[in-house]
Amino acid sequence: MRVMRYEDAVERLFQAPHDQFVVERKRLAGELKAAGDKDGAARLAKLGRPPISAWAVDQLWWRARGAFDALFDTAERVRRGEVGATAAHRDALARLRGEAVQILSDAQHGTTEATLRRVTQTLSALAAAGGWAPDAPGALSDDRDPPGFEAIGISNVIPFPVQPRPVREAAHAPDTATHEAREPDAAARARRDADDARVRRDREAAAARAGAAADLRRAEAERARAAAERHRLAAALRTAHGDVAQREREVVKLERDLAYARSLVAQAKAVVIGLEERLAQLEN
Repeated sequence: MRVMRYEDAVERLFQAPHDQFVVERKRLAGELKAAGDKDGAARLAKLGRPPISAWAVDQLWWRARGAFDALFDTAERVRRGEVGATAAHRDALARLRGEAVQILSDAQHGTTEATLRRVTQTLSALAAAGGWAPDAPGALSDDRDPPGFEAIGISNVIPFPVQPRPVREAAHAPDTATHEAREPDAAARARRDADDARVRRDREAAAARAGAAADLRRAEAERARAAAERHRLAAALRTAHGDVAQREREVVKLERDLAYARSLVAQAKAVVIGLEERLAQLEN
C-alpha cells in the first residue's frame, strides 16, 4: 500500500467537490498525520478553500489538461511574436471558458457572468505567468489578477469578447488578381466568424439556462430548509412554553410549602417562649 505524501494529498484535495473541501482537507490531514508526516498535515490544514471561480480553474487543470496545455503554448507563441498566435490564444481561452461553464453546471453551481469573468481573468494570469507558481498546478486557493501583458511581451490579448482582427492595408495597391483571390478567403473567414459567434451565443445561452435552473433548485432547497427550521423552532417554542408553565406551578407549590414551614417555625418558637417563661417562674 502506497504511503500518502503531501503532494498526493494536495492533488486529491483540490479535485474534491467544492462543498466537500473542508471535510476532505480534515480527512487527508489525518491520513498524513497517521503516515508520520505531521508537518505535511499541518501545511495541508492551512490550505484555504478556494472561491468557486478559482475552484473551477483548478478543475479545468484536472479535467481539460489538453486545453490548458494549449493555453500555455499559445501564450508562449504570442510572446515570441508568431503570426496568428493571438487568435489561437483567444480560442484557447474561449474553449477553457466553455469547459468551465460545463464543470460549474454539472456541479450545480451558478454560471454568472461575474464568476466566468473571474475564471477568465485567472486563466489569463496563469497564461501570462507561464505557470502556476507559487501554487502547485491545479491547486489555486484564490483567484489571480493578470499583470500588464505588455510587461511580459503579450500585448492586446483581450479574452472576451473576441473581435475580428483588422486587415492591414499594403503599402501599395495590390494587383487585381491578388485582390480577387483574397475576396473568397475574406468571405469564408466572415462565415466562420459568424458561425463561431453563433455557437458561442448558443453555448452561453445554454449555460445561462443551466445556471438559472441550478439557482432555482438551490432557492427551492433553501426554502425547504427554512420551512423545516421554522417547524423545528415552533415545536421547540411549544416545549419551552410547557416547561415555563410547569416551573411556575412548581414555584406556586414551593411557595405554599414555604409558608406552611414558616408557620410551623412560628409555632415552635411560641412553644419555646412558653417553656422558657414557665422555667423562669419555677426558678423564682
